[in-house]
Amino acid sequence: MSDTGDQLEHVTVDAGGTEVDVAAHVAGEGPPLVCVHGIGLDAAQVGWRDAHAALADDRTVYAVDLPNHGASEATSAVRTTEDYVEVFDAVVDALDLDSPAVAGLSMGGAIALGHALDGGDPERLVLVDSYGLGGDAPWRTAAGLAVRMPFADGVLAQSLSTRAGVRSTISQLVGNGVPEALVDDVLASVDSTSLRAMRRWQRHEFRHDGLRTDYRDQLGDLSVPTLLIHGEHDPLLPLSWSLDAHDRIPDSDLLRLPGVGHWPPRERTERVFEAIDAFVSA
Repeated sequence: MSDTGDQLEHVTVDAGGTEVDVAAHVAGEGPPLVCVHGIGLDAAQVGWRDAHAALADDRTVYAVDLPNHGASEATSAVRTTEDYVEVFDAVVDALDLDSPAVAGLSMGGAIALGHALDGGDPERLVLVDSYGLGGDAPWRTAAGLAVRMPFADGVLAQSLSTRAGVRSTISQLVGNGVPEALVDDVLASVDSTSLRAMRRWQRHEFRHDGLRTDYRDQLGDLSVPTLLIHGEHDPLLPLSWSLDAHDRIPDSDLLRLPGVGHWPPRERTERVFEAIDAFVSA
C-alpha cells in the first residue's frame, strides 16, 4: 500500500476562544470516515499514512492533523484531552460531516471516544490501541516525574533529531522490527512543536494517582458499533484495556494482533485496514 493523491483541506475552528487552523488530508468518495492520530510522535501522514490507499475506494477518508501536528497550526490553547475533543467536534462540524465513521489511534482513540460519548453521533467507531480505556499503567509514575523535569522538552527533541534517535525510540514501541518507512515519516512529520504539545498534554494527564482520562465507566452507554484493534505486544497501552472495553461496550468486536506493538496500522498494515474496511462497510 502507498499514499494516494489526497487533497489538503483547511478549516478554522475555535479552541478555547482562539481560532486555530486545522488541516485534513482528504481522498475518495462515499460516506465519510475520519481518522485521528495519536499525540506527539504521530500525525495524519504517520499513523494513518495508508488509510487513503486502503479505504478511499468506498469512503471519503479524512485524515486529520490535530493542532500542533502535521500541517495544522501550532497553538498553546489546546493542551488537554478535553481540548482536543472539543477541537475535533468543531472540525467535524466545520467539514459539514453528518455522522461520519471515526477511527482513532492511541490518544486519537480517546478523542474518538470523547466525541462519541459527549454528543457526537458517529456511524461507527474504530479504536486502535486506544488511550482512555484504563485508569493507570505501570510506566505512569516514572513518566509523570520525567515530564516535569527541567529541560525535558529539549532532551526529547534532541534525541529525535536524528534517524538513529528516531529508530531507537520507535523500536521501543513496535513489536517485531522497525519499519524504515515509519522512521522516514516520523522524521518528516514530528518536530519540536508536536513534542512540546505532547509534554503539555502529559503534564496534565499523568496525575500522582493515575491517568486523568478514563472512560471505562461510560463504555456501557456507548451505543455505536465499535471495533477494537490492539497489538498484543503494545508496551504503552496494555491489551487488557481493550479486552475489558470489549466486555463493557454493548456492540463491539475485538481484533487481537500477535507480535504487534503500539502502531498496528504501520506494523500490520494490510490486516488492520482489511478489518477496518470490512467493519465500516458492514
